[in-house]
Amino acid sequence: MKTHFDFNDSVFEKQFKEGILDPSLFTHQAHLRLAWIYINKYAIDLACLEVSTQILAYVTKLGAVDKFNKTLTIAAVKTVNHFARKSKSNNFRDFITEFPRLSHNFKELIDAHYGFDIFNSEKAKTQYLPPDLLPYS
Repeated sequence: MKTHFDFNDSVFEKQFKEGILDPSLFTHQAHLRLAWIYINKYAIDLACLEVSTQILAYVTKLGAVDKFNKTLTIAAVKTVNHFARKSKSNNFRDFITEFPRLSHNFKELIDAHYGFDIFNSEKAKTQYLPPDLLPYS
């Protein structure tokens, strides 16, 4: 396997949930794909809960809990949701092509909501901090 796109959504989700997805495949774009899958399965609040719970379990299994950032994870789900509501795509590959900013300008998208650095905040890693500039709708 070379990319998460080598799996259909069901296999990707199952391998991730079981903690057996090759860590080299869990890229930034794969994070966004997980959010996209759960947004399409659940309401936004449950999608945020599921994605953050599963990513924490995954990184815990890998011994990489220090890489988890709860605020960034939930902000990513909410960002994907914002674009998903505007999307005409019915699969993630088309979705990410439709909105390339998610892949190429993600930090800029997040920084529009936060006036402080959530990427390096110790508090943001362990608890969700709501945006202080632009709320997610």
